[in-house]
Amino acid sequence: MNIAFLITRGDDIGGAQIHVRDLAVALSAAGHDVTVVAGGKGALEADLAKHGIAYRSVRRLAVPVAPVRDSLATLEVVRALHAIKPDILSAHTAKAGFIGRVAAAALGIPAVYTPHGWAITNRISPRAGKVFRCLEKLAGLVSARIVNVCQFEADLALREHVVRADKLTVVFNGLPDVPESLRAAPARHPPRLLMTARMAPPKDHPILLASLAGLKHLPWTVDLAGDGPFETGLRRQAAELGIEDRVRFLGFCGDPEARVREAQIFVLASRFEAFPYSILEAMRAGLPVVASDAGGIREAVVGGETGLLAPVGNAAALREHLARLIADPVLRAGFGAAGRRRYLARFRFDRMFRETLAIYQGVARPRTAEGVRVPLPAR
Repeated sequence: MNIAFLITRGDDIGGAQIHVRDLAVALSAAGHDVTVVAGGKGALEADLAKHGIAYRSVRRLAVPVAPVRDSLATLEVVRALHAIKPDILSAHTAKAGFIGRVAAAALGIPAVYTPHGWAITNRISPRAGKVFRCLEKLAGLVSARIVNVCQFEADLALREHVVRADKLTVVFNGLPDVPESLRAAPARHPPRLLMTARMAPPKDHPILLASLAGLKHLPWTVDLAGDGPFETGLRRQAAELGIEDRVRFLGFCGDPEARVREAQIFVLASRFEAFPYSILEAMRAGLPVVASDAGGIREAVVGGETGLLAPVGNAAALREHLARLIADPVLRAGFGAAGRRRYLARFRFDRMFRETLAIYQGVARPRTAEGVRVPLPAR
């Protein structure tokens, strides 16, 4: 197959970019032609270049809504797809998902969309939510399939009536395994906590720092890996709470595996989520997880078995969970081992790859022996 990926941001490496990169590399290794199209240039392009994956930049494709620029971006995407001539478009994230499906429909190319978190309901302002819900309904009409990264996301789409049930499917995110040298030692004491996340909404670093400020009597340090617009305010908050000497701001880290290996507890405080890769990285390394009970996180973390879940925005519950794990190395080790077993059983990359490839093969336009595409029958 000739497969084109489209994603909104090419200047960042987050969960959606990791998803696209890993699939693109695996598909290329399996003999498929792969091109990644993204807004701008930067970290994603450099990462793909290491693996020999073709990359095309769409200059006007960006996150903020701007009707004129977005219309021009759509024309750019149409031109890119016309040049690539893919058998299928795999579009990722909200803006690229809408523009990509419109462009693909104009060219008669089947499109598969992966939201990585629907831009509807309380995740954005009520007015914007109504607009995006209408846009998602329109784009859903020209979607071959919509791949949700967890069941929570599929249920949300059904509840909000954005697409027909027969177009929805769930493929859990997955990660390749790491060697034993990159596994964590959660029983090591005193524990180092780690939160790997961009310092911007919807992540809730402030509630984590507030919770830790109530645990000064316990031995701990915390690493905050990631950058973003909230960093200055978080540094100020740590100083005001009197814990600045126990908080390390690591900035953007291109080697999350190394950071996870050094930690004893993984934390993710957030207002909403889909199915974060950072938690899978922690489970893969054998770390216990303390997280906000947001989105599909509970589909990865089993409360009381692989970690502990706190209600969103509840600092007291988060503090209680952290205190319990900070004080108990044996519990940390037990949760971490159970988390790794769960990763091996359910969240390996080879499973994600097989399921995703089957979807692509099911909707891609077939070709004749001469390589000419056969039009798909009307649905």
